[in-house]
Amino acid sequence: MEEIIKNFIVEMFYALQSAEFMARIQFAVTAIIHFIFPPLTIGLALFTAIVETVFAITKNEKYKMMAKFWGRLFLINFAAGIVTGIVMEFEFGMNWARFANYVGDIFGVPLAIEVLLAFFMESVFIGLWIFGWDKFHRSVHALFIWLVSIGSILSSLWILIANSFMQEPVGFVIRNGRAELVDFLAILSTPQVWLMFWHTLFASFCTGAFFILGVCAYHFWRKSDDMDVYRTSFRLATLYAFIGIVGVIWYGHFMADHIIEAQPMKMAAMEAAWETQDPAPEGLLVITDQKNHRNFFKLEIPYGFSIIAYGKLHGELTGANDLQKKYESKFGPGNYIPPIFITFYAFRAMVGAGGLMLLVAGLLFIYTFLLGRFKFSAWVLWFLISCIVLPYMANITGWVVTEVGRQPWIVQDLMMTVNATSQTVSCTDIWISLILLGGFFGLLTLINFYFLWKYSTAGTFDFRKKIEENK
Repeated sequence: MEEIIKNFIVEMFYALQSAEFMARIQFAVTAIIHFIFPPLTIGLALFTAIVETVFAITKNEKYKMMAKFWGRLFLINFAAGIVTGIVMEFEFGMNWARFANYVGDIFGVPLAIEVLLAFFMESVFIGLWIFGWDKFHRSVHALFIWLVSIGSILSSLWILIANSFMQEPVGFVIRNGRAELVDFLAILSTPQVWLMFWHTLFASFCTGAFFILGVCAYHFWRKSDDMDVYRTSFRLATLYAFIGIVGVIWYGHFMADHIIEAQPMKMAAMEAAWETQDPAPEGLLVITDQKNHRNFFKLEIPYGFSIIAYGKLHGELTGANDLQKKYESKFGPGNYIPPIFITFYAFRAMVGAGGLMLLVAGLLFIYTFLLGRFKFSAWVLWFLISCIVLPYMANITGWVVTEVGRQPWIVQDLMMTVNATSQTVSCTDIWISLILLGGFFGLLTLINFYFLWKYSTAGTFDFRKKIEENK
């Protein structure tokens, strides 16, 4: 163990002087911070559209109040997500020029469609929705927020299509040393695209739902005015959360099954499996020695992986050592094993957060949605407030599994990450931009959280005040 720690410190010392490693760190930092915003944007946009639709049908002012309240929080988060997303796209040209040159004809297509279709759609109709209150018929105004919600969902779809090509490249040929698109429908129809899309979409529902539950719990604890607004929001959010987490787990299971076939090395890393096993256990804790391709210690459930993955007591999990030999024979000498420790524990953090969300959402669904009860002790309310972090934990660690588990490939079996960086950008350049971008993104995130906290805790008071003034 002492030797492992020493080797890790030495490796990190040299890695921090590598432009390729620092380019990875910069993209990881900016991507993680950016990924804080889109799931909540998608989740709140759809919830706002639903409650405004109820208002359009019933003319009940309570639902209009809900749409305005949750819609304002959506707008705050939406603005921060735009800024961080734009910066990330510039990084492909700055730090990853060889990647952009090699697969840009393919990778750039869905990103361009995302901007031209989804982003412009969101931008146009979000303006009409913001300034169109009381200027359009309520059903037309509700249509605007639906189009914003659909635009945000389409935006995530096109981005995931681009990412899916990196996980499972199809529909291309190599000409003149570059990958060129020859079958766009093949990219759209891979199982990877739709499993990732639905898994991410339901995760966004969870993010929005648990945010709403936490905000409502705060107002229950404070005994705010307009309790009927918060009770109705809470009740709808329990259903939203339950549907979301069931969808996440459902598509997550099939996505894991697909990874076994399409990216077996990623699955080996997720399970810290160095040797092929059948039946395969499910690991709980591991202390791994990456350098010597072995585990010092592993706490596991016998037959667990085989039961979960195959639904029976026998089912093979191919080990990283066997896959390493296979990759060496196919691609030549090299290290094709991703960071086991990070991938293993990121996967378990994601699953743990998802399991806790399922427990909370299930209990709330029974207690609140089915039984219609809203009496909670103070500690339960504060627990629900703290549960706002659960979907964020699951989202971020899920992204880490997806991206770190694919290493050393930037495009699976096609282009290695070490060959994808810009050759003219120095380590010093990346350090400077990392400090500047990291500071800017961090400040933007703090500002976003501040305004979300300010306006979510303020509640519906200012909306009620304006209504009274208009009267």
